[in-house]
Amino acid sequence: MSSESEKKRVQFRAPRGLVDRADTLAAVFQTDRTDILITALREYLRDAAHSDEVKQEVAEAYYDNEITFEELKSLVGHEEAANFRLLKQQLSETFIDDVAEELADT
Repeated sequence: MSSESEKKRVQFRAPRGLVDRADTLAAVFQTDRTDILITALREYLRDAAHSDEVKQEVAEAYYDNEITFEELKSLVGHEEAANFRLLKQQLSETFIDDVAEELADT
């Protein structure tokens, strides 16, 4: 079973007006609040994955080892994640080489 099809129960507090709007939209589409919220969350995450500002924040979290490669991949896609991983490796190798040269010079 993929993580996309597995269900996880979440509970949160939201402004009443926002929940009321979701309920109204659910009534219009003859569905339930959960479907509306899942759709909204899915669209938000999709849009965020295409935002350069969000990608930069996600990349920084990956470079700082705050998120794993798998988490990175789930947010920005495989190709973009592979590019970030390659850059992280290059930056690490460059840093190590620079430090080694500095130590050799002292």
